[in-house]
Amino acid sequence: MFVRIGSRYSILKIDRLIENKLGDASYLVGEHRPRKPAQIKQIPFVHVLFFWEENTMKFRSLKSVIIGATMLAAPSVAYADETCQSPYMPKITGEEEFVYVWTLGKEGIGDESDKLVTVDVRKDSDTYGKVIGSISVGGRNEAHHAGFTADRRYLWAGGLDTNKIFIFDVHSDPGKPTLAKTIDTFVKDTGGAVGPHTFYGLPGRMMISALSNDKDHGGRTALVEYSNEGEYIATHWMPTAEDPRGAKIASDVVDGYGYDVRALIRKNVMLSSSFTGWSNYMMDFGQMLEDAEAMKRFGQTVVQWDLHSRKPKKVMHVPGAPLEIRFAWGPENNYAFTTAALTSKLWLIHADDNNEWHAKEVADIGDPASIPLPVDISISADDTRLWINTFMDGKTRLFDISDPHAPKQIYEKVIADQVNMVSQSWDGERVYFTSSLLAQWDKKGESDDQYLKAYDWDGKDLKLQFELDFYEEGLGRAHIMRFGSGELYGS
Repeated sequence: MFVRIGSRYSILKIDRLIENKLGDASYLVGEHRPRKPAQIKQIPFVHVLFFWEENTMKFRSLKSVIIGATMLAAPSVAYADETCQSPYMPKITGEEEFVYVWTLGKEGIGDESDKLVTVDVRKDSDTYGKVIGSISVGGRNEAHHAGFTADRRYLWAGGLDTNKIFIFDVHSDPGKPTLAKTIDTFVKDTGGAVGPHTFYGLPGRMMISALSNDKDHGGRTALVEYSNEGEYIATHWMPTAEDPRGAKIASDVVDGYGYDVRALIRKNVMLSSSFTGWSNYMMDFGQMLEDAEAMKRFGQTVVQWDLHSRKPKKVMHVPGAPLEIRFAWGPENNYAFTTAALTSKLWLIHADDNNEWHAKEVADIGDPASIPLPVDISISADDTRLWINTFMDGKTRLFDISDPHAPKQIYEKVIADQVNMVSQSWDGERVYFTSSLLAQWDKKGESDDQYLKAYDWDGKDLKLQFELDFYEEGLGRAHIMRFGSGELYGS
């Protein structure tokens, strides 16, 4: 079958018809390759989502949906996007132009409000490495994570304390985002979910993982769906021992906690991880470490979900608070990595030959006895490298994951007294770091570095290109980064 995609005709091999759960149209998952033989040799197979329009009786390509892929264009075109992004999302070609930093307000710093900060990273720009804009949202909400809608026109950013969600327009003028909408009914909408954390773009809607609940402010929580327009759709509570919701319990441990959420679309798999509830993440870090009961309130599970039905399938035991989940990108690489914050272990979540998913501890991260506290991770587009940040010692470590069952550390560098988030370009040549973990968990005094640092990576060493001191700039605590570019919108 020939299907027209943009200006190219392509061959589509239909794999299977999947029951529609995302909108009015049924959709098919298949393999796409360019028609010209010369291009076929150079470009690997990728997965593309097509919609069957009943009114036209034709297949229609969803332009923003490129699944589990490396390249669709000619080999000379470099993709330069964060590898942690939803595979439904269009990617930046060339180099990223802007870095958006969702920033926590701090008393005594600037206007003391949470804000979205825009940094120019165009190397030929007069304002390269400079702040070119910021939008304050009013008050301190415990700004944390942010994510684009699948069409990449809007950036959703959450507050873990106030439960507010701020939706920024990043397509009208990518260098000057604007606040388009604020959702302040999250707890009411969802039936009691608290702490909107990960924002993961699906076609036409946003999947949000929460961290807590409004009954006991513990870790029991849910996944939540909103439309791209900000209308509430559904709440999917995490499986517990009392209500496993049909999930298979792989061990005796099932906690109902949440943190991150990611999908492997071609396998119809979604994974969620587990952290802790409001009563812990809003507590002073030192006080919490001395509270024996508080230290018992951390997640120990990764849940496998049916992506399309939103039903939990299996609960896997991953002790020590597994945080960020990063799926491999290769078309036959059916696995993801996560790190356990409290045990400093790297875990592999993988499918066996029978398509059964398992969790396996595969490496130490630093010296676990010293509790370096692994936080954010970033996988390379070719699935051979994994950056892992450790908050307490301020280091980033690079692991060779060519054999996902036996990762090996091959590089490390001190970024600052504390480091949290890491974002790398799709080509792996640029790596960015920010500093803040949580307002009550960040270090104090002279160790409270708050920054954005940009490095070039030559395969051997990280070389600093610029750094911004977010306190000196009057901004606050720098948390998550997302890349922007006018190229996405023809500007």
